[in-house]
Formats: sequence, structure tokens, C-alpha cells
Amino acid sequence: MSIRIAIPEPTSIDREYNQRSLPPYVAALEAAGASAVVAGLDASPEEVAKLLSGVEGVLLPGSRYDVDPQRYGEDPIPECGEADPGRTAVDELLLQEAFALRKPILAICHGAQTLNVWRSGSLIQDLRTRVNHRPGRDVVEAHPVHVAQGTRLSHILPPGLMPETQVNSSHHQAIRLPGDNLVVSAVSPADGVIEAVELDTPGHFVLAVQWHPERTYGQSPLSRAIFAAFVDAARTWQPPLIGNPAAKG
Repeated sequence: MSIRIAIPEPTSIDREYNQRSLPPYVAALEAAGASAVVAGLDASPEEVAKLLSGVEGVLLPGSRYDVDPQRYGEDPIPECGEADPGRTAVDELLLQEAFALRKPILAICHGAQTLNVWRSGSLIQDLRTRVNHRPGRDVVEAHPVHVAQGTRLSHILPPGLMPETQVNSSHHQAIRLPGDNLVVSAVSPADGVIEAVELDTPGHFVLAVQWHPERTYGQSPLSRAIFAAFVDAARTWQPPLIGNPAAKG
């Protein structure tokens, strides 16, 4: 039986962006042995709940919109982009379900930022460092990231790959303060920007990366390893026992 992964449409506003950006996520999941179940952002909460009942994991993709700074207690600066309330609403339903039932989560770029804010973390609204964090969609190796030893992400690294490795990059915001029970698992060594966080709860796969492994699935062993680990976690997922305190995450 195919492993089913819920993924929301990247935006509720920009159809052209969805048509361009969604297929690489679907292709990466399929290459890793899973099938994507796309959640439309115009779906009702009941429809999203029904969709969620039939999946074993959740993937939160990138977006061309920003997370509303008011969600982490800040006023937007001029450089902060428009928010997408439709995407936010569906993301929150997906996160609530995934955490309640300890379903594996892979969050990418905007998805990583959404996860962090949902866990009461905060964001840098506009990066201003010597590293170019948005050199273009086609740049495969934009800058290095350093993976922290002993983290889930460090165990995902393919054999022979050094803890400091090159990734692509396409973002102007990043995590400032990690959310509740999220630990930093990778940073950009040249400027200290947080590039990955993960949930510090054994047995619950939650990994958020700021780069786009779906875009480099064919070129990058790390990208393939990330999707493989996520799909493996979904394959072995079992609903938590009722009344188990560990199920709260």
C-alpha cells in the first residue's frame, strides 16, 4: 500500500506559482515511495479533516508569501511581504492533526517558518547578511550549511557527506527564535542564520529545513536522504495509544 502524504497547495492566491512549484514536491515524494494527497486551500475544515484521516504524514511546502508577523507579536516592516490567510488556515489544521497523532512532518522554507511560528517561535522578517539567501531557483549550491552533531538531521546525512554541505536557497526570512521543543539542527556558518530545526521528541519525526530539497532531488544525495527518511517515518507511523502522555509532543 502506498504511503500517503498530505501537502497543501503552496498558495491560495497565485495559481501560476502553484502550477510551477507543486510538481517538484509531488515528484520527490513519488520517487521516495509515497503519493501526495493535495489539500486545496478552499477546502472546509471538515474536508481537510477527512483528507487528514487517510494520510500517514504531512509535508508543508514553500510559498511566495510571508508569515504574518502579528502571529509572533511583531508589526510588519516594509520589506515583509503579503501574508496568505488561506494557506495559514490549512497549515494550522494540518499541524494540529499531525501533532495530535504524532504523524511525521517535513516542513520546507515557508513551511518551516510556519511550523516555527505555530510552535510559538519568531522570525527574522528580512535577512540582511553577507550571504545571498535567494540567488535564484536554478542555483543548486547557493551556500553551505553546518549540520549539528547528534541531531536527527545529522543521522540522515548520507555516508561520506560532511557535516558542512552545500544547499540551494530561496528565502528572505528565517527563524529568529526556535519554537517550543524545537532544536536547531543546521545553520549557515558564514552568518549564523538558522537553516533547519527539528522536534526534540523521540519517536516523532518533525524536520524543518529552510532550503528546497524537492528542487534538487535528482542532484543532491542529501535531498534524497531527507525525503527517504520522511517517507520511512510515515511508513512506520502508528497512532499513539490513548492516554499516553508522550503523545502530546
